[in-house]
Amino acid sequence: MARIDPQIEHTWKSILNEEFNAQYFQELKEFLVAEKLRHTVYPPGSLIFNAFQLTPFDQVRVVILGQDPYHGKGQAHGLCFSVPGKVVPPPSLVNIFREIHSDLGNPLPKHGNLEKWARQGVLLLNATLTVRANQAGSHQKKGWELFTDSVIRKLSDKRVGLVFLLWGKYAQDKEQLIDTKKHYVLKAAHPSPFSAYNGFFGCRHFSKTNEILRRHGLNEIDWSL
Repeated sequence: MARIDPQIEHTWKSILNEEFNAQYFQELKEFLVAEKLRHTVYPPGSLIFNAFQLTPFDQVRVVILGQDPYHGKGQAHGLCFSVPGKVVPPPSLVNIFREIHSDLGNPLPKHGNLEKWARQGVLLLNATLTVRANQAGSHQKKGWELFTDSVIRKLSDKRVGLVFLLWGKYAQDKEQLIDTKKHYVLKAAHPSPFSAYNGFFGCRHFSKTNEILRRHGLNEIDWSL
């Protein structure tokens, strides 16, 4: 089996080395190579591991779990819920900003690039890291979930006092991977327009996260953009 050498931040590369050498990851790479020959795949290859590049393993303080990259042109850049600066923020992200405004009084941002959060220790992790253009969920069950479940387990096992924000049933099903005796789990409805009024609005996860960080003597997250 050919060795896979992904371009990923060095602390994560060390932590996840076993995954990169697993049979499923070899098969995932082969799937992606074949997929790119026939279809457009998002995000670009250089940004697939962007969440890891911006938030090294030992700097993670908060984890936000998403499901799938955005599948529209120019939207996905490797951070869940985030879009590059000139791209119109999608509805779920707009609702996240509305909740931050309600919770903390921060002004509504004029862009949807969440890199500022990532650089402060917020791991913006999608369960699936790639998608075929204009086909939501098209790269699910190809191996990415095995990889990102391992990421969550490694964080749970090797770190203490992290805050996991689980929005919607898909993310909440990942709670089984987290040692809740060592970490904090905040759950709410998904920020999608279809569910935000069922418990996302009013969840106050952003102030609650900062309260937890303060109790641990850590700097708060500046949720403004």
